[in-house]
Amino acid sequence: MIETINSNDRQTWATKLKRIRERSVALNAQLMNDVAKIIHNVRIEGDAALIEYAALFDGVTMNQSELRMDEAKLSELSKQIDEKLLSALRDGIANVRAFHERQRESSWEIAPTNGVRLGQRIMPISKAGLYVPGGTASYPSSLIMNVVPAQVAGVERIVVATPPNALQQNPAIAAALIELGVTEVYAVGGAQAIAALAYGTETVAAVDKITGAGNRYVAAAKKLVFGVVGIDSIAGPSEVVILADDNARADFIAADLLAQAEHDEDASSVLITTSETLAREVAAELDRQLSALPRKAIAEKSLAQFGALIVVSDLDEGVSIINDLAPEHLEIVTGEDEAIAAKIKNSGAIFFGSYTPEAVGDYFAGPNHVLPTGGAARFSSALGVYDFMKRTSMLRYSREALAECADKISTLASAEGLAGHARSAMIRVK
Repeated sequence: MIETINSNDRQTWATKLKRIRERSVALNAQLMNDVAKIIHNVRIEGDAALIEYAALFDGVTMNQSELRMDEAKLSELSKQIDEKLLSALRDGIANVRAFHERQRESSWEIAPTNGVRLGQRIMPISKAGLYVPGGTASYPSSLIMNVVPAQVAGVERIVVATPPNALQQNPAIAAALIELGVTEVYAVGGAQAIAALAYGTETVAAVDKITGAGNRYVAAAKKLVFGVVGIDSIAGPSEVVILADDNARADFIAADLLAQAEHDEDASSVLITTSETLAREVAAELDRQLSALPRKAIAEKSLAQFGALIVVSDLDEGVSIINDLAPEHLEIVTGEDEAIAAKIKNSGAIFFGSYTPEAVGDYFAGPNHVLPTGGAARFSSALGVYDFMKRTSMLRYSREALAECADKISTLASAEGLAGHARSAMIRVK
């Protein structure tokens, strides 16, 4: 089921690593071509294309008036959840909001010399489009993680797109929308939703930035519309790496690997350990716990394709592998968690110890669970308030201040062969 690899077997590990990395949608030319056609059709045909794709991909017959969800219907659906779930949603929203409030940034200004004022003005973007997947990946937690930082940033217009019938299938999303005060919701899914948010249709007004994860078609569409609008990232399948020594409990480790594997057949769950005994015990626990998992078929395929139990010679070797993988989620369960974490250069989020499973971050703690995947933690970070902000540089020189540096500006411009630039500075001080 899941492969056990000794770090000395470099060929086996290299093969597994290559398989994990090739899950990226960017490497699938046929997918990109198919999605480009969908985007083109939405640009040309607008609402008619959205209705056509709803029938083709979602099996739903709808008319133009049904593309935007009725607020009364949202409220009605939201009442279908019980008080226990509603209370958990409210507490989760409060924790996420409290964490993201700390990410607020302020405009600033300096006066480095007499007559010179420089600064940076920080403002929210005006319109954000947030995608919420449907089907088995329809999660109210993802809605919360996208909406709250946009609200904290001060985005004026927050729009949600989700496939037809997604809210009927999971009323908890409707409840989260009501709790968050978001009422502009469109029953549009897949690549066609991304195209509608980017270019606009008769019903859906275009936005400035699109965030939120989805299937491979959604990820490909976000890649293709980037530049017309901003995006958060091109999210790939989810992943977890657990670094553990013989301090760890096998049943806890197995449960966390399965929690990741049940997401998707393309999800990746990897244990890196210094203990051959722990690796054997985890393999046995995976077999035992899988038997009772409702999403057993999905988890089993995920572990077989993209899972691994890697036995390393020491924790430093494990750290080296982690920094190479740059995982979305990293759990550290060793006798020296803090010291190990200090050596980690690339990871979307780090979870410390036996009692901080990834699920804590997925639902409740407060930090954002929209994290870089597929090695993107080498250069990007969790979604946050700053993703919904833009920065404008502010410059003001007096005549005297320009006179002091105009000759240097002219010299630099002339070195680049741009005489007009040089003249624009010198003409003001002659």
